[in-house]
Amino acid sequence: MLLKASPAISLLNTTGDNPGSLFPSVSSLSNKNLSVSPSFRSKTGSGHVACASKGANNKPLTGVVFDPFEEVKKELNLVPNVPQVSLARQKFTDGSEAAINEQINVEYNVSYVYHAMFAYFDRDNVALKGLAKFFKESSIEEREHAEKLMEYQNKRGGKVKLQSILMPLTEFDHTEKGDALYAMELALSLEKLTNEKLLNLRNVAEKNNDVQLTDFVESEFLAEQVDAIKKISEYVAQLRRVGKGHGVWHFDQMLLHGEEIVA
Repeated sequence: MLLKASPAISLLNTTGDNPGSLFPSVSSLSNKNLSVSPSFRSKTGSGHVACASKGANNKPLTGVVFDPFEEVKKELNLVPNVPQVSLARQKFTDGSEAAINEQINVEYNVSYVYHAMFAYFDRDNVALKGLAKFFKESSIEEREHAEKLMEYQNKRGGKVKLQSILMPLTEFDHTEKGDALYAMELALSLEKLTNEKLLNLRNVAEKNNDVQLTDFVESEFLAEQVDAIKKISEYVAQLRRVGKGHGVWHFDQMLLHGEEIVA
């Protein structure tokens, strides 16, 4: 059996007690908590191997003591036994839950308006297929946002409560602006309103110290919303340039074929 020394190195002596040796002899280390194993003798001499011990390094790190079986007791007391209560819910306030449900309703209402715009521009006597396509895709996108929020609500242990959706407009023709420009300006206003509601949701999360919800809103929605506002703003500017005549048809064709729109 080997005894272990306090220095965190191994010492080797294969030449005996030699004052000029880089390593001291075993006998000189007898008072340093080292012991020698006969099994490690050199084949050519009487050298010995000394092994270092943990020695002074056996003190625990200060402040890093973690006893999971003790600390988990308080969490066990928080695990609900009622089937109707979520098991996954943690640090998720009623205020955050309600704000998410409100945002779901916002997304569905905006999607409904865009769907009404799609139906208008798809009429045979309007026949602006590019605008119909654009608003249909916008409607689907807003509905996907609502579904993403619903999935997140369930993930955090909240309950999705769908609210009423108001009937949107069915006519979008405007005496001065025409239908294309009026509908696009309305879309821009809706995107800005949605962005404002998302910022309110983020503020609720921050107020409730819900870091995870704050990150979710910022990473999944805010950047995309700013991009949408920029894009639709450009569409509005271009439609104001082309007027209500042939330029609208040209704009519509660009939307239909997915080409870059140039004012």
